[in-house]
Amino acid sequence: MLVAAVPVLLTGLWAQRPFREYIPMEGRDSEAALPADYQNQAEFVLGRLMYPSGGGFGRGGGRGGNWLNGGTNWTVDYPRGDRTFAVAIRRLTRIDVRSVEQPVNPDDGDEIYYWPYLHVGMPTNWNLSDAQAAKIREYLLRGGFMLCDSFFGTQEWEGFLVGMRRIFPDREIVDLPEEDAIFHTAYDVKERYQVGNFRSMLRNGNTYRADGSVPYWRGVRDDKGRVMVAITFNNDLGDSWQLADDPRYPQKFSFLGIRLGVNFVIYTMTH
Repeated sequence: MLVAAVPVLLTGLWAQRPFREYIPMEGRDSEAALPADYQNQAEFVLGRLMYPSGGGFGRGGGRGGNWLNGGTNWTVDYPRGDRTFAVAIRRLTRIDVRSVEQPVNPDDGDEIYYWPYLHVGMPTNWNLSDAQAAKIREYLLRGGFMLCDSFFGTQEWEGFLVGMRRIFPDREIVDLPEEDAIFHTAYDVKERYQVGNFRSMLRNGNTYRADGSVPYWRGVRDDKGRVMVAITFNNDLGDSWQLADDPRYPQKFSFLGIRLGVNFVIYTMTH
């Protein structure tokens, strides 16, 4: 059972499915060597939601392939982004975080309940079944947390809404105010500018795709006001982690993206 106290939550972690790797959507751009300590146990693990994608919403709308093998939208910025972010958490906090991520398939029985934090990359056309949506909804209501990231523009937002409405048909998506605790758990993040998309910078000099020029910080809350789903719309935190050491990527984006990510992780562990 997923509960608020993370140490209690993780007591059964190592009886669950072992670490596994999949094909990155961006190929060699996202590849990363396995750290030497990748098999070491830790108190906290960065989960990444696996999901089927389909339909015609935004980038990746026509991508084929078997999501169970990777190479589809859920693997954007994976695994390099996850592993670079884990290094940042180790450097900036005292959290004992595992050096590698954990891809989590909502169809794997009760597996999802053992990972309190899930990153959802590019949910522009996530095509969740009713059973998957119900499982994710139960996970969130039990105390889980999801970060939805790396999507831009009106069309991709509409695709995101299709999946989110399957998870929560009746819960409102709200703008998160500057004073919300999620922005102040480790760092006081008062200046929230757009965290740019690297490929758009290379192609046309923009920091965004389509008409996604204005960043939004949104969320879905539970009945007690806790943010269950953080939504960094028109932002690319995944790029800010993955490219933190790349001189071609502006440092200010990684500066903000990593601090926001650390805040989200600590919020997950304390709310």
